[in-house]
Amino acid sequence: MNILIQCTILIFLFNFSSCNKDAITCGSTFKLVNQQSGDRLHSHDVKYGSGSGQQSVTGTPNADDVNSYWQIRGDIKNDCERGAPIKCDTIIRLFHVTTRRNLHSHNYASPLSNNQEVSAYGEDGVGDEGDRWKVVCTTKNDYWLRADPIRLQHVATGKYLHLSGDTYGRPIHGQKEISCYSYANSQNLWKVDSGVYIRQSSEPLSSTRDDNSNTRSQSTKNDHFDDEL
Repeated sequence: MNILIQCTILIFLFNFSSCNKDAITCGSTFKLVNQQSGDRLHSHDVKYGSGSGQQSVTGTPNADDVNSYWQIRGDIKNDCERGAPIKCDTIIRLFHVTTRRNLHSHNYASPLSNNQEVSAYGEDGVGDEGDRWKVVCTTKNDYWLRADPIRLQHVATGKYLHLSGDTYGRPIHGQKEISCYSYANSQNLWKVDSGVYIRQSSEPLSSTRDDNSNTRSQSTKNDHFDDEL
């Protein structure tokens, strides 16, 4: 085989392996940070006083808040394999770890901006079609990579997960409204932050984390983890 062709194949395989290694994977748990404001996607057992009356979803500047962890799960009828890298345009669900509800949207007006309301919905991860989100990549990569900002487009309505900048008063003083917005802009770009990232079992185990973390890397029979809590 021509040496140039061999080199081209090796470079392709190296790049493919590197992309898979850095890709967000099914089953990983992490915080999502709004790229413009720096607030983290957050939920808690506080219901909206208007609209759907469902559990509220907000943006919080508090980096240490445990209520900002979300686990990535597959589509309702086509769940993903744990550790499988998430391709761009994949339909996913985001499961709120603390309250065990799914990131959700529907045709209710959000309380502050009058955009489309975003809530946390369902019981133990069982929800409905309003829980489905498409991963919209903003780079030319084929996979959702940790370093890349993405948008989350609500499948049922076509709108984007958005941080408007409007701020709540009591009982969630200082937290920002999360809504869905019709157009792609800088306020609906999100990046992953600290979390537990599951790798496929063929990958070597590695660990990086914040100095203040008390959580250790762990492995199971089928999974490897990158611990960044």
